[in-house]
Amino acid sequence: MLGEHRYALTATWTGNRGTGTSGYRDYARDVTIEVEGKPRLLASADKPFRGDASRWNPEDMLLAALSECHLLSYLHACVQAGVVVTSYVDDATGVMREDGRGGGRFVEVVLRPRVTVAEASMVEAAEAAHATASGWCFIAASVNFPVRHDAVVTVAETVD
Repeated sequence: MLGEHRYALTATWTGNRGTGTSGYRDYARDVTIEVEGKPRLLASADKPFRGDASRWNPEDMLLAALSECHLLSYLHACVQAGVVVTSYVDDATGVMREDGRGGGRFVEVVLRPRVTVAEASMVEAAEAAHATASGWCFIAASVNFPVRHDAVVTVAETVD
């Protein structure tokens, strides 16, 4: 079934220190992001851009979206392939380059999932499922930079 899905949120700037944007150093980059029925997300700019390092920044959220989208797509691909995943941890990284004109862009994201499967006979299918998941990930399909995968699949230890 094909469908169109819509998403909505409210992003509210909360960084007015009393003089608004009267100067570059006169305001905080603090933002509260709200989606109905979900906890508020406290966000800011990244620290190099005068943001609050204790809050999520857009770059963190983009990397998190790519990582989680692949994870969820991968789990589905494994179910379809008969692979039982017992653990999945991704240490994802991304590279953003400034362009010298006040802008910049991500040039690459590398996902490094460490997957554990229930049986040795599942390893090959578990490795192949990353390609399937990559094709299914809506977020990765929406970006204009490479999202690479450097996955490791191991077999769960059995207790004798």
